[in-house]
Amino acid sequence: MVEPQRELAQRGPSGPDRSDQWLADALPPSQRAPLAERLEQVALGGPRRYTRRDIEQRSGVSRERTQRLWRALGFADAADDDMYFTEADLKALELIDRLVEAGFIDATIESAAARAAGQSLSRLAEWQIGLLHDHLVTRMGGGPTEAENETVVRFAETILPVMDQLHSYVWRRHLAALTGRALSVPNEEDTSDQIVVGFADVVGYTRMSRQLTETELARLVEQFESMAIEVIASNGGRIVKTMGDEVLFVADEPDGAATIGLGLLDGMATDPELPKLRIGMAHGHVLSRFGDVYGPVVNIASRLTSAAKAGTVLVDRELAAALEGDTRFRLRRRRPMTVRGYSNLSSWRLGRAPAPAA
Repeated sequence: MVEPQRELAQRGPSGPDRSDQWLADALPPSQRAPLAERLEQVALGGPRRYTRRDIEQRSGVSRERTQRLWRALGFADAADDDMYFTEADLKALELIDRLVEAGFIDATIESAAARAAGQSLSRLAEWQIGLLHDHLVTRMGGGPTEAENETVVRFAETILPVMDQLHSYVWRRHLAALTGRALSVPNEEDTSDQIVVGFADVVGYTRMSRQLTETELARLVEQFESMAIEVIASNGGRIVKTMGDEVLFVADEPDGAATIGLGLLDGMATDPELPKLRIGMAHGHVLSRFGDVYGPVVNIASRLTSAAKAGTVLVDRELAAALEGDTRFRLRRRRPMTVRGYSNLSSWRLGRAPAPAA
């Protein structure tokens, strides 16, 4: 595959050094629309051509339902007469309607499903727009000039299909990884699993966010998230979500969760300039819904995280009981505490068992 930057540079008849002037001379007036509008058409596969009324009439989906789904996906409302929607919007709405009619998506949860998809993909899109912005700043020293607009559009036309293929690959790989687990639980969207839930929180993040530059803060978050993903995945866990200074993860096995908790502490301790973590974990039945987890176990893990000192892991009674007898770990009971929603909450500090004497 030709690298997008090299492909773009080779388009001009005089090579990369003259491409900007060639593009400025060759670009017909009809293509000199604002850059944002042209990039939007590349992303959406075509121009806006339908109003809200058009979409409702063509799809046969009611006004209330289209508005509900649109908002659930995370998009702002459009006025009835605004030429706002594209052919892709119409096809997506018709597709959702067919999936509901076929019974693949329950009508009572279609908004929740749309909301889950919208939240996940919104974060991905935001990250990729940041990449595009950084590329433009690096390549052009700031925002593109009018002569450089065509280069930007062609770059978007080149890179978008590549990213689309990558998204599909990662999504399918996750489907394959989760297939066995999905088939082992009841055929319901909401399932109750007995698992370990953990939070890993960067200590002093609020203070650091005021002291560090944006670049330094971004580097810190990247180091933390990269390390957390590696430690959690390599020990059989799964990340539920990241929140900048905090990671929510789950693990099926108690010993795997314990290894993850201690491994996260070690990961941050490798660099003396990195802040410490505090971690809380709890074991029990958890409601899994649209990729997130809910229930008292999640709340207890959160409370334990807030109560943990820097560089420590706290676990609840159930996880401590599950780890009892495992010679790899050491548990020290702490004094019961009262936290929001729980009185006399018991906790144990988790550590590694000392190595046997030689």
